[in-house]
Amino acid sequence: MKSLLMKTAFAGLCALTAGAASAGVTVKYIESDKFADLPFAPWEREQVLKDLSDHFTKLGGQLPEGQDLAIEVLDVDLAGNEYPNLRGGRELRVLKGMADWPIINLRYSLTQNGQVLKGGDARLADMNYMQRLSRMSDSDSLRAEKRMIDDWFNETILNKKRGR
Repeated sequence: MKSLLMKTAFAGLCALTAGAASAGVTVKYIESDKFADLPFAPWEREQVLKDLSDHFTKLGGQLPEGQDLAIEVLDVDLAGNEYPNLRGGRELRVLKGMADWPIINLRYSLTQNGQVLKGGDARLADMNYMQRLSRMSDSDSLRAEKRMIDDWFNETILNKKRGR
């Protein structure tokens, strides 16, 4: 019995230590039903928000140990304009590079050991999204938004300057 208690305590300590040492990202969408531009179909909206969350989480892997990033997404306006697909299925998003650039408004807080390192509101926008070379696959429907998020994360969170 004593051996089982010791093993359980050790396992709990290991789990607690592992959780505290890993960097974490939390993403919340504030009133996403009022966002400026997301797909109309609920399943497509959910997929877009999941893909954006996954991208933020992937970037969070670059945070130093013990740092956590909390993001509240306040609005999303995807690149291009969406047009109904008359045959059913996915809506058609057309990118023209005119006044249809991606915009994401968010609030963020970067913390370490309960101390706020930086935070605030940010408006991510890329008016030249069509002219920039894509590091993402051309088949990624959110490549412009992800590139914009990468730039913000590198410049604001990691303090890296963008190479032009």
